[in-house]
Amino acid sequence: MNYKEMFDKYITKLKELWDKGMIQKGSRITYDVIWNILLFFIVIGVIGLFFAGGVGAGYFASLVKDEPIRPVADMQKDIYNYEETSELFFANGISFGNVQSDLFREEVTLDQVSKQAIDAVIATEDRNFYKHNGVVPKAILRAVVQEATNADIKTGGSTLTQQLIKNQILTNEVSFERKAKEILLALRLEQSFNKDQILEAYLNVVPFGRNASGQNIAGIQTAAKGIFDVNANELNLAQSAFIAGLPQSPYYYTPFTNNGELKSAEGLEPGLDRMKLVLQRMLEEESISQKEYNQALDFDIVASFTDRKPTPLDKYPYLTNEVEQRAKEILAYILAEKDNYTKEDLNTNDKLKEEYMILADRDLRQSGYKIQTTVDKEIYDVFQEVAKNYDNYGPDKKQTFTNQDTGESWSVMEPVQTGAILIENKTGKIISFVGGRGFSLDSQLNHAMDAPRPNGSTMKPILDYGPAMEAGVIQPGSIIVDMQNYKNYPSIPKGWPDNYTGRFHGLVSARTALAKSYNVPAVKIYSQIIQNDPVTNYLQKMGITSLVEEDHQILAAGIGSTKYGISVEENVNAFATFGNGGKFADAYIIDKIETVDGETIYENKSESVEVFTPQTNYLTLDLMREVLRSGTAASVPSQLTNRNVDWAGKTGTSENWEDAWFVATNPNVTFGTWIGYDTPKNLKCSGCTSYSSRNTTLWAKLINAATEVDPELMAPSERFKRPGGIVSRSYCITSGLIPSDLCRELGLVDTDLFNAKYVPTKVDDSLIKGEYVMVGDKAYVAGSKTPKEFTQTDGVAFNPEFLKRMGLEDIKDISEIIPNSNSGVWKDVKLPSTDEVKNDGKNPSVPTSLKKTGSELTWKAPSNNDVVGYRIFKADKPDAAFKLIGNTTDTNYTVGDGKAIYHVKAVDYFGSSSAASNAVQVGDFTPEPEEPDKPDDDKPDDKPDDKPDDKPDDKPDDPKEPDQPDKPATNDSEQPTDGGGTDDGTVVPTPEDEQPTE
Repeated sequence: MNYKEMFDKYITKLKELWDKGMIQKGSRITYDVIWNILLFFIVIGVIGLFFAGGVGAGYFASLVKDEPIRPVADMQKDIYNYEETSELFFANGISFGNVQSDLFREEVTLDQVSKQAIDAVIATEDRNFYKHNGVVPKAILRAVVQEATNADIKTGGSTLTQQLIKNQILTNEVSFERKAKEILLALRLEQSFNKDQILEAYLNVVPFGRNASGQNIAGIQTAAKGIFDVNANELNLAQSAFIAGLPQSPYYYTPFTNNGELKSAEGLEPGLDRMKLVLQRMLEEESISQKEYNQALDFDIVASFTDRKPTPLDKYPYLTNEVEQRAKEILAYILAEKDNYTKEDLNTNDKLKEEYMILADRDLRQSGYKIQTTVDKEIYDVFQEVAKNYDNYGPDKKQTFTNQDTGESWSVMEPVQTGAILIENKTGKIISFVGGRGFSLDSQLNHAMDAPRPNGSTMKPILDYGPAMEAGVIQPGSIIVDMQNYKNYPSIPKGWPDNYTGRFHGLVSARTALAKSYNVPAVKIYSQIIQNDPVTNYLQKMGITSLVEEDHQILAAGIGSTKYGISVEENVNAFATFGNGGKFADAYIIDKIETVDGETIYENKSESVEVFTPQTNYLTLDLMREVLRSGTAASVPSQLTNRNVDWAGKTGTSENWEDAWFVATNPNVTFGTWIGYDTPKNLKCSGCTSYSSRNTTLWAKLINAATEVDPELMAPSERFKRPGGIVSRSYCITSGLIPSDLCRELGLVDTDLFNAKYVPTKVDDSLIKGEYVMVGDKAYVAGSKTPKEFTQTDGVAFNPEFLKRMGLEDIKDISEIIPNSNSGVWKDVKLPSTDEVKNDGKNPSVPTSLKKTGSELTWKAPSNNDVVGYRIFKADKPDAAFKLIGNTTDTNYTVGDGKAIYHVKAVDYFGSSSAASNAVQVGDFTPEPEEPDKPDDDKPDDKPDDKPDDKPDDKPDDPKEPDQPDKPATNDSEQPTDGGGTDDGTVVPTPEDEQPTE
């Protein structure tokens, strides 16, 4: 059977079945079965869908069950908490940068952003932004499917509203719980805020990568300024598209490296491609025309990137760090006060202080404060320039360090560092400062504020002289003994201190002692007031808080040798007290802190504390004026461009010459400089100018630079005003008391200023007049047997009682207490002895080594301790008798050059005389040969040729005994002399029978 027959047979069979109704019946059964099966699955699907929905809803509910219903006010606070970066300003309102932060942000309103930038962001991040209610279900479902299938490409499902919730309220955690909360909060946010509010908040919080300083940035205004150096409302289309493309992957698309340098062409390519994609989407959304699209593509976006910009830490590192630190301290106190803690609570509880400092640091970097400082930009800038270019700090010196754990050693060359600060007297404003010679990885220490060092003699006015004058212990004309004599000062260790010159100067006034910076007088002054704790009562009142307890007890503090030292700021701030009439105003650098809304949360209010009375303050100033007139800073005025300014100051040097200081004040400001090595080393160097001159020259250069910027501030025409209660009085420079007639007669009178409360009331008794004789270097009252020719009947000596009162009764040499500078005035004053000259019953020994050089006889004194003088004898020829020609208390005597023979005898306190010394012959006594007699026709041979002389040759000129001359010579003007030759003396023996006896 073929296929055709089979097909026909099959058709015939079907017709029979159809005719019998069998096919229709079977179709109905099949239909019913299939339909029932389909209906079953539809019902099951619907039930499953509802079940899945219920399960999903239940799961969603479980994810957000702990999320509270947030009040609109709380959501608003969170949404608008932009963590805006705080900004720093100079005194004149010029910004010098932002506070250092992990993220920099600057807030703008929506109307301050260009429309093209807004369109670019919407087209790129959320094209349905103005249509949805916070979420897009289709996008969420797509994201869920992509997450469930682990798709390679994930398009994301977050609207701008959701991104805002994620950034401001939630976290970046990747979880279904966080996503569920994000959806819920986005829906709530859309019900409470309009679209413009949400968009504005988004544009202020979204990250945009890095700026041209390498800093992390957020917010469209910060991005516009940091990437293109334009404001957000000035962005063109290409720039808008570039910025809009950044949030998807900010650090991948950013054009800058983490140090602010522009990336390579290869590194820029992803960001440029992303920009083109943004422009394409804007074109699709019809936000821009084809023409605008083409123009944007043709724009040279790379050329419009801004150049690298230094950060505030790059340009003003010392200033930025200091202001940030002080701002944190202020904010810590403010935050603590809100929690009912006091400033004292923080200062006495280190743990609590640390906690609030952490909170303050976070607050400073997130709250967008405007921090106004007291620093003058122009003066600060010139200070840095002068300090950088100054070429006479001194040489670098080698410093070796050792790792205590490994024993490894290494060496570096340390430079001389410097610190300086300028403070306004009346307010305490820090006008400017120098933190060091350069801020680097190796040296970031602020030497003006954070480097306490021993302040040497700059301590003397604030701890010794000022407090002592306040207590009436000294006045400028008070006399102090500059020598290591401590009978009246038992608390001072023997042999300490030394003066920096290594010399001592005897009786000096307080004025001279401070001007010349003598250490011994300063310690003696301080020892008289230390029991009153001047550190607490004066230094702490003047803002010096870095001293420790032991510094209150040691005399070394009086010359600036404290355990850790004080900072340049503390030292200068204390000196500003003198410039402010004796009132201390604490130094400050932060003037005001404002919130981002302009609310002032802190403003410094200067308060002065009286430390010295006007009289003490003025007298201390006048003493410090002398430092610049005739003292250790006398070279400074000649280096100043304005020499008429009334400056008063003090130099200082620490032990081993490791620190050099100079601080000075005028009626407006106080300024001080310090130089030294970070690891203390001697500042002296071979071939250098002195360490002190190097520092004072730097001080003068900085002052000149500041004066050029602001002469009204730096060079006031007025002088320090002399208050009432100051009088001028004469005083005797031996004692500081009212001059006696004898003191005036000797010219030992000076005049100085005094506090009227403490003028001298006693007449000087330091000097006495009478008959005395010198034995060695001491004056003794003449005895009954003391030869009159060696006594002085009109001499002046120190009163032994005065010497005892001053603790000087053991002085052996008058030069120890007579100032070298006044030697001419003091020449007639002798040092008396209260000891009795003991009579040993023996004649003095013979003077030795008598010789004649030129016209002067010299000899060596005998070893006896009671010799008061010498008698000089002369013979006209070898066989002639010696006769007395003079006497002296010295070991030399001037004679003529004619032929003669001399010897000398020593005479003691009791009138006994030594044997004659060796004789010295002057001239040639050899007789000339006689000529033969000539016959004389006119005269008989037996008649003598000549008449006899009126006086025999061997008859003495003076018939009196040699030891009883009518008027013995006592000085060169009274000595008889012979005329004639210049022959040197020749020593010849003297026959014993020719020596006159006493």
